[in-house]
Amino acid sequence: MNAEKFAVIGIGHFGRAIALSLSRKGADVMAIDTDYERIEQISDDVSYAVTLDATDKKALLSQDIRSFDAVIVAIGENFEHRLLCVAVLMDLNIKRIICRAMGHNQRIILEKMGITEIISPEDEVGIAVARRLLNPNMISYLELSDNYCVMEITAPKMVCGQMVGKIDLRDKYKLSLITIRKEFVENRKGQETIAQHVVGVPDTKTIVEEKDTLILFGRNRDIEKFVEINN
Repeated sequence: MNAEKFAVIGIGHFGRAIALSLSRKGADVMAIDTDYERIEQISDDVSYAVTLDATDKKALLSQDIRSFDAVIVAIGENFEHRLLCVAVLMDLNIKRIICRAMGHNQRIILEKMGITEIISPEDEVGIAVARRLLNPNMISYLELSDNYCVMEITAPKMVCGQMVGKIDLRDKYKLSLITIRKEFVENRKGQETIAQHVVGVPDTKTIVEEKDTLILFGRNRDIEKFVEINN
């Protein structure tokens, strides 16, 4: 099976992180930027690294841009340049265009242009930080539709030492426990280290321990209520 091909345009901090992550997962990645130094720095870590102006249609065609499964436009501060790049890609009938938006107004403009896949890293980070401040137990979360999410939390104090069945997550809190990460002491090269490992699908007799990480599915407010009641 052939690896998926992605082009990432704009290799600042955000674009670089996307390109490296895709590459590590086995994708063929082409990094594009007008800055030669940025391209030199990433060239050994991706399949292709090219210095060119992504608003130049001929330059993009020279790199066979239409053959890529998706093009991610991660250009930062220069919104005009980003819009022009998107317009050129649309004119070339690129299969899938994913574009960065910095703020609500930029998102509206991109939506009016017909871009349906828009990422706003600054907004997402801000929301994540706010959630973490309001819920210190939260480690990470995946936002789903209709106010549902998958959230990793440190086990609240009041449930530690109890069996999963006794906590009654499903009926009492309207939550599903996906799994638990527990701490284990490992011996590596004669040195003891502590690592967390998933225990699989917990049964009703699994005991929740201090320092456990619970991975829960449910509505945001129900998870927050569960933490508040049991801390």
